[in-house]
Amino acid sequence: MARLRTRKHRVVLSRSAGGDAGITVVLTLLGIFMFLPMVYVISQSLKPLDELWMYPPRFIVQNPTLSNFTDLFTLMNDSWVPFSRYIFNTVFTSVMGTFGHLFIASMCAYALAKIKFPGGKLVFTTIQTSLMFHQTVSAITGFMLMSAFRMVDTYWAIIVPAWGYTLGLYLMKQFMDSAVPDTVLESARLDGASEIRTYWTIAMPMVKPAWLTLIIYSFQSLWNAGSSIYIYSEQLKSFNYAIGQITAGGIKRAGASAAATVLMMMVPILVFVISQSNIIETMGSSGMKD
Repeated sequence: MARLRTRKHRVVLSRSAGGDAGITVVLTLLGIFMFLPMVYVISQSLKPLDELWMYPPRFIVQNPTLSNFTDLFTLMNDSWVPFSRYIFNTVFTSVMGTFGHLFIASMCAYALAKIKFPGGKLVFTTIQTSLMFHQTVSAITGFMLMSAFRMVDTYWAIIVPAWGYTLGLYLMKQFMDSAVPDTVLESARLDGASEIRTYWTIAMPMVKPAWLTLIIYSFQSLWNAGSSIYIYSEQLKSFNYAIGQITAGGIKRAGASAAATVLMMMVPILVFVISQSNIIETMGSSGMKD
């Protein structure tokens, strides 16, 4: 039988120091390998133009400079629409779309997973079927709906469709099926808790990994969205669209394009890192017996 030893008052399977060191080395190498694309993008943003077009290309910048970022901000200031407006548009639609989607998807998932009502299985089957279709297929129908509700060329044309993403609803429903015991909900109902209170104070904390994952997915999707068929006014367009217009000037704007890539990836990565740490902590420390 394998020997057991105590580590911080926990009994764990004994493993040699060499095994621990080997696992640490392998995980470190994998971490470095996965981090290399990010290092390359940052290195590209710090290269002067002569290094950007050097052949064979160099992975690490030799003469780092911030001129690419300076050029990017100069181009931003030359825009006839204040660049802060583009940033506000993206932040506003990303935050409103993400939290609206989280709220609606979690409430619908709770109803489908934990409340029995006629037609519930048919509704869930319809949701599963909708996952088979790409957004391009429903673009014409979506435009007709936005036009009928007078949402074309408004923020709502971006926010409202984000609320209806069925993938988030599907993920939340599946997670609630497995992570939220019916006995706990029944106990809350017997104690007089309403369905809203049971959903908010009991079910939602139990599925924290699910809604944190949903935040990551939804926010990154909205943040990286470019031009939209629903938006025509320049004052309502996104940060990603503005960056694309600025960096579409050809070879002479390659440095500004590299700097813009770094700026675009900073916020989603920050959101991912914060949420990922919470997901790991939740999965590691929250568990319960049925």
